[in-house]
Amino acid sequence: MKQGDLVTRRSYGGDIVFKIQEIRQQYAVLRGVELRLLADAPLLDLDALPQRDPFQYVAAASPQWLDSLKRSAVVPPMPAVPANLQPDMGEKIKIRPVYFDLPGKVLHLDGDPFYLRKCMNLYSELRVPAEGYYVTEASMADALYRLLPQTQPDIVVITGHDGILKHRNAGDISQLSSYKNSHNFVNAVRIARQYEKNRDVLTVIAGACQSHFEALLHAGANFASSPARVLIHALDPLCIAAKVAYTPIKETVNIVDVIGLTHSGLEGLGGVESLGSYRRGVPKMQYSTLT
Repeated sequence: MKQGDLVTRRSYGGDIVFKIQEIRQQYAVLRGVELRLLADAPLLDLDALPQRDPFQYVAAASPQWLDSLKRSAVVPPMPAVPANLQPDMGEKIKIRPVYFDLPGKVLHLDGDPFYLRKCMNLYSELRVPAEGYYVTEASMADALYRLLPQTQPDIVVITGHDGILKHRNAGDISQLSSYKNSHNFVNAVRIARQYEKNRDVLTVIAGACQSHFEALLHAGANFASSPARVLIHALDPLCIAAKVAYTPIKETVNIVDVIGLTHSGLEGLGGVESLGSYRRGVPKMQYSTLT
């Protein structure tokens, strides 16, 4: 086996598909393909899988919330003006103003390039303006310090891979040192809050599988994983971000409803009351002929 191979763990019944990130002597560092989990395992415990594009594992199944978000993001197309329209003496062209949509802008930092690729495709499909960057978890705080003033987003997603360390003090999950990347996510959230303290001006969504939920909220996240220290789906952070982007700025995001759409539910994601980022504007130019 080598770096980049797709594998499962025999000792766990092959329940999760991983990609080998690194091999260290007789152990492999593993990143989940569908779940945002970072793990390690002995090479002898690994079973190889067909080596296809990991993107296909995430793309294979449509999350249950996707259709709901697509419906909320549908904007009626602007009618075209007929090319042969020639007003006569008794008719004239009238410009009729209608609303246009301005969903919140997302800055998405992801510790996995395959997840980022899938997320950016879905943002485009949902008509959510978004900029995405592949950044290792340890570098996210520095990246945000540079990117926030440049991109000026309404919503920030800080995600990648995480997990509870296998070798830690027995039963101690209250310390950040018991997690693989939660401390990196916390540092990134703090940078975001130094940039914008108001949670209703900048919505921060942070965390991955088994992340330290309480520490992320305390650092300033609006939404975070993982209250029950469970695994979360690769697209769960995007689900929250897209819903915030299409919730009107005068309305509070329904926390229970939006988290209920995700793969992991309230065990995997939680948050605090937050306003949406969607605005309506006028006029959107639409032409009609009156006689």
